[in-house]
Amino acid sequence: MAKFSAARNKSRRFLVQALYQAQMAEVEFSELISLFQEDHNMKRADLTFFREVIEGINDNYSSLVNSIEEIGHRPFSESDPIERGILLIGSFELNYKGDIPYKVTINECVELAKYFGASGSFKYINSVLDSLSKTLRPGEYAAR
Repeated sequence: MAKFSAARNKSRRFLVQALYQAQMAEVEFSELISLFQEDHNMKRADLTFFREVIEGINDNYSSLVNSIEEIGHRPFSESDPIERGILLIGSFELNYKGDIPYKVTINECVELAKYFGASGSFKYINSVLDSLSKTLRPGEYAAR
């Protein structure tokens, strides 16, 4: 299990970097997987998970952004690129990866924000994803 979670953790770090790159270089998400794999050593990452999240964000971008904006206290476009990437990852996992407990998703995204984000951005990430989990996973949230 530890090896599996370490590979997912590594994938999430690459996802933040890839989503940042996509925003800064205006690269289509569909092109991102091959471009990113060419430039990075991803041996220890869960490549299946990486692809699934990138493709899922690409396919569901508008609905993910809408759900974030409904919960967030500012327009999605006003968040910095790192926050936007982390929120997309978290929102995708909460919406479409029911096999990952919501607490794991929130914790992983908070840690990503602490590592990559601006000082204090982890608080915003935590607030938005916690609110999303109440809406998207009410049974799981209530059972905590």
